[in-house]
Formats: sequence, structure tokens, C-alpha cells
Amino acid sequence: MTISTNTTDTATFGEGCFWCVEAVFLQLDGVISVSSGYSGGSVKSPSYQEVCTGTTGHAEVCQIIYNPKIISYSELLQAFWGSHDPTTLNKQGHDVGTQYRSVIFYHNNEQKLLAEKYRKELDESGSFNNPIVTEISALTDFYKAENYHQDYYNKNGMEPYCQIVIKPKLEKFKTVFKSKLKHKDN
Repeated sequence: MTISTNTTDTATFGEGCFWCVEAVFLQLDGVISVSSGYSGGSVKSPSYQEVCTGTTGHAEVCQIIYNPKIISYSELLQAFWGSHDPTTLNKQGHDVGTQYRSVIFYHNNEQKLLAEKYRKELDESGSFNNPIVTEISALTDFYKAENYHQDYYNKNGMEPYCQIVIKPKLEKFKTVFKSKLKHKDN
């Protein structure tokens, strides 16, 4: 494994609703910021309403800025694979459509190779009952989502979707990734 000498690096993941992804990755020590947005489609600067139609080709994703001296890309991949079901095509929970697909948008060849290696090892390990359908593609463009989508769980934690979908996912994540959290007392 190569240790990066950069102060920051970037990862881009889609695993269903970006509100969930953002809430999860913000918990990790070494993650500096998480921005919700859209990637993988053909429409330039799409709106949330456009992406929700499922016709833009974009997925809801989060762009994660992290300190590779504190958390590695491999550790982010572990969190990615461990925080959603990578075996369901275009679906996570009740969120259905291509915009909710499981996807890794890599920023360089090292990220691509690590993502492919991890996916292959997981598939061969039998960790999941079904084959992994996660797409691994080069990042072309990232379009930041509207401001009201940013830091959604922290600002709207009492909303029904947050309580019913995000909170249980977050609690499970905190239990599994306890040693990697920003606050060890969680």
C-alpha cells in the first residue's frame, strides 16, 4: 500500500440517497468535508428535480475530501462497502432508480485498481449472498447539489426520513466502524 504525501485527497461514492452517504462519511476521522452532488450522467449542471426523473444518467453521490495521513482510500472503501448493499441494482432500501445506484467514481488509476481489487475480493469471499453490482467508473464531472442538500442530516435530523432511514444506518455504522470515528466516545 502506498501512503500518500498529499495533505488532502478526494473520493467520490454513490450508495443510494446522498443524505445517508454524507451522514455516514462525516463520522470518520480524517474526513475533512463531504459534499452531496451528482455524477455520471450526460446533463450539465443538473437540478435535483432533473436527477430524480432518472433520465439524466447521474447518480446521487458524495464527494469526500480527506486527509490520507489519517484515513486511507482503502479505509474509505471499507466504509463504502460496509454502509450499503452493493448487490442491489439501482436501488437502496425504498429508493429506486439509476440515480440511487452503487458506484465508485475514481479520481486516478490507484483508486481504480484498489476499488476493483476490493470488489473482486468481496465477491469471491461470499460476504454477500448475491453478486456485487457496484459500478466503477472514472470521474468526469461532479456537480454540487443545491444548498439545502448539504449537511442534510445534521440540519434536519428530526425529519421522518432522517429518523426512519438515516439514523438506524448511522447507528449501525458507528458500531461497526467505532475505531475510525472522529469522536471515540460515540
